[in-house]
Amino acid sequence: MAIFVWEAKSKDGTKKSGEIEADNKFIVQSSLRRQKLLEIKVKKKPMEIVIFAEKVDEKDISIFFRQLSTMINAGLPLVQCFEMSEKGTDKKALIDLLRNVREELEGGTPMGESLRKFPKDFDRLTCALVEAGEQGGILDTILLRLCAYKEKAIALKAKIKSAMVYPLSIMVIAFVVTSILMIFVIPVFGEMFSSMDKELPMPTQVTMIISNYFVDYWYLVVGAPIALVQGIKAIYKTPQGHIQLDNLLLNLPVLGDVLRKGAVARFCRTFATLSSAGVPILESLDTVAETSGNIIIENVILSCKESISQGQTLTGPLEDSGLFPIMVTQMISIGEQTGTLEDMLSKIADFYEEEVDTAVNGMTALMEPLIMAFLGVIIGGLVISMYLPIFSMAGGL
Repeated sequence: MAIFVWEAKSKDGTKKSGEIEADNKFIVQSSLRRQKLLEIKVKKKPMEIVIFAEKVDEKDISIFFRQLSTMINAGLPLVQCFEMSEKGTDKKALIDLLRNVREELEGGTPMGESLRKFPKDFDRLTCALVEAGEQGGILDTILLRLCAYKEKAIALKAKIKSAMVYPLSIMVIAFVVTSILMIFVIPVFGEMFSSMDKELPMPTQVTMIISNYFVDYWYLVVGAPIALVQGIKAIYKTPQGHIQLDNLLLNLPVLGDVLRKGAVARFCRTFATLSSAGVPILESLDTVAETSGNIIIENVILSCKESISQGQTLTGPLEDSGLFPIMVTQMISIGEQTGTLEDMLSKIADFYEEEVDTAVNGMTALMEPLIMAFLGVIIGGLVISMYLPIFSMAGGL
């Protein structure tokens, strides 16, 4: 879709203008006519080259929904709430998003349906909850629940991301430092050693050979990590590659346990939030599957949907997958039997969110000595191999 800039007048002659995202200008004109605007002028907005594009993040959406809930609870009309929110923020990307949603609302489109027109900013879960809140007349309450969910989801995502970024960043730093030593530092020692008549120690010879490869094929040293990242991305875009990589992540030592616990917490929290809002269970499972973040977990959840549609239980496919701990499946089973599934899911989510926090701290504590040992062996080994000839020369004096 393209962005169109429009100008028009209301019946009382007031000039109005704005921007609308649509497939073509005729859709824009039709939308503005439904708002009873006159003298409509529409033109396509020229493309802008933006190096650092401002984006609306989940935290912005969460803060906005909390404010919106308060205003709705105070009895303010929905369109006015959006107008006040536009004036109350300095972030241009958020202002544009709120204005576009408000224009949909002014055209008579329900809020849930309006949000679905901006899938980059409002996910399926958000739209489903807002629609349920509108239908039940409890939009302000649903928005607060949605804020609580998003805040917990943001915290959980940050913990999992830190668990993945920490070891990866250390490995990148080690690779960069090693490459710099091999390309710029070791050759200096090599020139110095070339004037020696004695045979170099074996570790020094190996280091010099590796350094020569780094110097001669520096473009491969620089390009290999980039090619590896791009290759993984390309594989991940294929259906089979997506499955294999997600399965690999869940089965990694230490990190896989963190990801599995995070997936359980996200599944239970999302399902509980949708159930509490009164969203039908089959529709809830569709949304939970889409927001799972892992294709393996998504397939398990979809099999749960199929099981329920055939009159069977939710716990069967969860147990068969082997990804969900016995405690989780047993508590869900009890919740199904006693009619307290929502409460059980919330308790499981609380427990596993704490488990993720504990697992991340434990993994960090475990990784620190391993990383220090790894860096010590690599960097220390290079330094020692370079000083061995000097030590042998000193010993021969």
